[in-house]
Amino acid sequence: MRSCRHGHDHPGQVAYGSIRRKVIAMTERTLYERLAEQVGAGDSKIIAAIFETLAGDEEARVLLAAAPPASVEEISERTGMGAGDVEKMIDPLFRKGLLFKAKKKEGTRYYRARHLLQLHDSTAVANDASREMLDLWKRFMETDWADFSKKVEEILPGSVIRVIPVNVSIDSNSQILAFEDVRELVASARSLAVTKCSCRVISGGCGKPLEVCLQLDRAADYAIERGTGKRLSKEEALSMLKMCEEEHLVHVAENKRASGNVICNCCADCCMNWASLRTGLGKFCAPSRFRALVGVEACNGCQECLDVCFFDALGMDSQGGVAAVDAAKCMGCGLCQAACPIDAISMQVARPEEFVPG
Repeated sequence: MRSCRHGHDHPGQVAYGSIRRKVIAMTERTLYERLAEQVGAGDSKIIAAIFETLAGDEEARVLLAAAPPASVEEISERTGMGAGDVEKMIDPLFRKGLLFKAKKKEGTRYYRARHLLQLHDSTAVANDASREMLDLWKRFMETDWADFSKKVEEILPGSVIRVIPVNVSIDSNSQILAFEDVRELVASARSLAVTKCSCRVISGGCGKPLEVCLQLDRAADYAIERGTGKRLSKEEALSMLKMCEEEHLVHVAENKRASGNVICNCCADCCMNWASLRTGLGKFCAPSRFRALVGVEACNGCQECLDVCFFDALGMDSQGGVAAVDAAKCMGCGLCQAACPIDAISMQVARPEEFVPG
């Protein structure tokens, strides 16, 4: 900055310098607000702040340029940065969970996190995730997630995920299909890995097992390459899923008949998947095709099933002193059947095969 002949900054120069710094700061902040907008959370100062903790301004520009998916050279052209400089940022952004790879015959292309859920899951389980960033996610989940998920639900054509019944005995008159049987999903997977549960990492105080998010095929390959996942054999995966059932965690998968990329094992308190049930719309997560049925003659009223139900779908019949199912609330997870010590609960088909999208 130029000074007057006495060595002091001219007032006009000081004012100009102050304005210039503010403009630069606003420009950098706008980068993060734009990134928040790109994942569907443009109104959220918290999501913008999460991006700011994870990326410098040049990295933010690379992320903004990585849509549609682009090669290093294309990102270089879009940003005006040297290809070598862009190349140096690729792996750190990949490991932070901000950048993803699409490997094609013609070469690798890179794309940024496409929506908030992907950003949530990828950044929370990064090996070097800071508590500062996780606390921002925690604040977002506690203050903004319910309203955000409700807005998303209002425009969803159908449920994103669905509950899968635990691997307990299904009534002999019912038939569990391959796409709703976790054992079949594991058996048909090409590659398997386990990662930490992003929701419990963010919450920090759940007490339930942490490494229980089962990744399949492409998702498993991604987690292993990134260093956030541990490869599992099919036997190890089934053993882990059995442990999840014993811990009263609910299996949740993508709402489609194909195997999908992930089987989450969700707790009752910090899992983001249940917000839609609490807001009243209930569209984000669909139930399984099954519903619990209590055998009133067999039930001894021990209430073990009530203790494990996430969804307040079980209560005690005031007259008979036995458990009763609220059909409107039952998600068909099967935890109650697994918990019943005298096999008084069965899982019955309540919805047709067509209920699960093809």
